[in-house]
Amino acid sequence: MEDDAPVIYGLEFQARSLCAQEAETDTIHFLVGTQSLRAENQVHFIDFDDENNVINKTIYLHREGEIWSMSASTFDSSLFATCYNKTSDTKSVLQSAVWSLPSTHDPPSPIGDDSSSSHPHLNLVCYLKGDEHSDIKRISHLFGDNQFYPLVAECSVRQIRLGFDTNSFFCKMTSCTSIEGKGHPRLMCGRWNPHHNCHQIATANDTSIKGWDLRSMSQTFQIESAHSQLVRDLDFNPNKQYYFASCGDDCRVKFWDSRNVSEPLKILSDHSHWVWSVRYNHFHDQLVLTSSSDSRVILNSVVSLSSEPYGRLVEKDDLDDEDDYDNEDNDRIEDNYNEGNQEPAEDKVIATYEEHEDSVYAVDWSSADPWTFASLSYDGRLVINRVPRSEKYKILL
Repeated sequence: MEDDAPVIYGLEFQARSLCAQEAETDTIHFLVGTQSLRAENQVHFIDFDDENNVINKTIYLHREGEIWSMSASTFDSSLFATCYNKTSDTKSVLQSAVWSLPSTHDPPSPIGDDSSSSHPHLNLVCYLKGDEHSDIKRISHLFGDNQFYPLVAECSVRQIRLGFDTNSFFCKMTSCTSIEGKGHPRLMCGRWNPHHNCHQIATANDTSIKGWDLRSMSQTFQIESAHSQLVRDLDFNPNKQYYFASCGDDCRVKFWDSRNVSEPLKILSDHSHWVWSVRYNHFHDQLVLTSSSDSRVILNSVVSLSSEPYGRLVEKDDLDDEDDYDNEDNDRIEDNYNEGNQEPAEDKVIATYEEHEDSVYAVDWSSADPWTFASLSYDGRLVINRVPRSEKYKILL
């Protein structure tokens, strides 16, 4: 039983921003943004053909500047937002904008086909502006038809609504709250909570984590000294509404219950340098990805805190209804089902991926295939990997 080899794609420029095309659930698509000070920056649209293990790409020019983070729409596959560095003669600030992929474009060109040096521009939908003296640090996801964008600015959380008026889009701020605290409480990151009717967001400033209710812009929880050093990223468990994970410069990944934040539920110490990204699998929440400046991506099984601590409970008749594995997989799963092993699994490191040679700033799961994920290192190397087949079989039971 041999696992598929990783697929590697090299960008021309340095890069640190990656996101899956979340509204696309049929094919595996990722967006990658470059970070170049000298050349015009790009957004690479990655189309992964999992049957042939081949990447196809389309490159678009990003006219505004170096891209620091990206977020894809959950309701429109053509829309996404970037947070970029806007530089002038006197200052440099982080701003953001919403873009759309051109509706008509040539088919993606295979890797290595650089016959044309010119690339199409992205379509600007609108700018998401903060106040004049405040950097926008992160753009969270867009949820539902209301088209709300929660923005994490330097010292505040804002909620902006994207609307359409006559022949153009417009942005309107609907709510804003300032972060108060000792010293300079600069926000570093934020993450939307998909539960509670999508009315909550968590933010991190320095070593602390706070939860906010976007309806009243009031604080829902607070974790002082969540990490001993800077908090870099957050992610909510998609299946358990009060659980979330955090990571930071203390090389730790911590799991929390927002109802009782006095102590973390679990701590992972598998990385040897700053942990930049943590991501739950969208379907099987025991699968947790982390990436770090130690050039490694680690896939953990945190089954003790998952919604399936005893594995997937299915009827034998349901095995024929699965559409995400082939006939060989189906036979293997049915054999395991007949064994009837229902003992709880143990938390463990499933796999460590070492295809990168630089800091891995971002990692994300595909929204179309729960077993596929991508990681991006600063040297512009994008790697697409899969969950090992042996672990996949265990989970499908």
